[in-house]
Amino acid sequence: MTPLLPTLSAAVPPDRPAARFDGLTLSHAALAGAARAVAEGLTPGRPVAVWATPSPETVVAVAAALLAGVPAVPLNPKSGDAELAHILGDSAPAALLAAPGAGLPGPAAALPRTDVDIAARAPGTQYPEPPDEAPALIVYTSGTTGPPKGAVLPRRAIRANLDALADAWQWTRDDVLVHALPLFHVHGLILGVLGPLRRGAAFHHLGRFSPGAAAEALAGEGTMLFGVPTMYHRIAAELDGDERLVRALAGARLLVSGSAALPAPDREAIARATGRRVVERYGMTETLMNTSVRLDDADAPPGTVGTPLAGVELRLVDDAGAELPPDDAESVGEIQLRGPNLFTGYLNRPDATAAAFAPGGWFRTGDMATRDADGRVRIVGRRATDLIKSGGYKIGAGEIENALLGHPGVREAAVTGEPDPDLGERIVAWIVPADPASPPTADALAGHVAALLAPHKRPRVVRYLTALPRNDMGKILKRSLHA
Repeated sequence: MTPLLPTLSAAVPPDRPAARFDGLTLSHAALAGAARAVAEGLTPGRPVAVWATPSPETVVAVAAALLAGVPAVPLNPKSGDAELAHILGDSAPAALLAAPGAGLPGPAAALPRTDVDIAARAPGTQYPEPPDEAPALIVYTSGTTGPPKGAVLPRRAIRANLDALADAWQWTRDDVLVHALPLFHVHGLILGVLGPLRRGAAFHHLGRFSPGAAAEALAGEGTMLFGVPTMYHRIAAELDGDERLVRALAGARLLVSGSAALPAPDREAIARATGRRVVERYGMTETLMNTSVRLDDADAPPGTVGTPLAGVELRLVDDAGAELPPDDAESVGEIQLRGPNLFTGYLNRPDATAAAFAPGGWFRTGDMATRDADGRVRIVGRRATDLIKSGGYKIGAGEIENALLGHPGVREAAVTGEPDPDLGERIVAWIVPADPASPPTADALAGHVAALLAPHKRPRVVRYLTALPRNDMGKILKRSLHA
């Protein structure tokens, strides 16, 4: 069986760069040596918590857990005490790995602590590769409907998913990935760290994102950029007059956006200025990545998230659970999935695990989408927050948000539904105006949307905000809007 991370074996030339943080570069050999030093102190069979700051210590800690075959539980350093106490009580880690000097809040400080020394080296102890179904990571979901649940991700899922992405994106050991994503989430940790390490390639973590820092890294050795829409929004806003940023993006081999839908105005601005499209993909904690626009799919319509990755089965079902015909490009259905990319279940929650699957082993995503004749998926939104049933129509919030963002008076936009005695639900637009002193009127926004989409998709209510509530990955927290 091939190791999950060739970095930790002899398969990668030892002097090749692996990870770069703020001027510090770890070679594959240095990373392997430091990981072995940490792995020697881990308790077999017990999870280990990782204080997942954007640092080389986090990378070494996760690599050590994977090497030793113990599940790693990445912790968000911004979590509150109540959330941390729940996660640590649920996962029962034997210890916590952290960078030296990192301050830990009460629930985390109560655990036995191991400081990760990235300069330490241990000899090449041979650790057997664990079985495919052995848990590699326990990643806690956002907990929007209750306390966070621990999604148990087996080694099989990570291996299969990263190899499928390498196929879709033509990812090789010669690539250098640039990103500034959090390392407690699957986007930043699995795609952004384990992805390059599985290829024997390198990544450059910027620490804190800025368009200038991204441009500098891409103008150097960087070939790929992974980001979230808020990052690309900042890039799009600075393209005019910044020739260095334009040249850096134009020279990149691959630009990828994920974790939320990329607004059309930002996508189009980047394409106009650089000649490069931003590739979108779709995934979630429990499934890793499900679909992506392939690098060789030049005809992929803007705004789609591509076709299912190798090994992933995807179907759309209606409200009664009946599968929609593959050639039905108009109907909206819930995405259900099967494949090697799926998690094995929620830790200590057999009830939640059972509820997450439909008969036949199909995972219920709760995401609504359409699919064209070529199998390309277009996400409409979450069933709970983004599917609006108004006047007999099923309306996706995402397309209305994109239409609103095309209005010159709108800087940010979110769309939700709220009860209406006549329509069932009415469409509500939450707007951050470009000029707070002179916001666009509700009638102007309704007319703008009706002209671009259809009259029944126009917002009936407009509410103005100074900022939209977002999580660490840039996703809009729609439940907080109504609260």
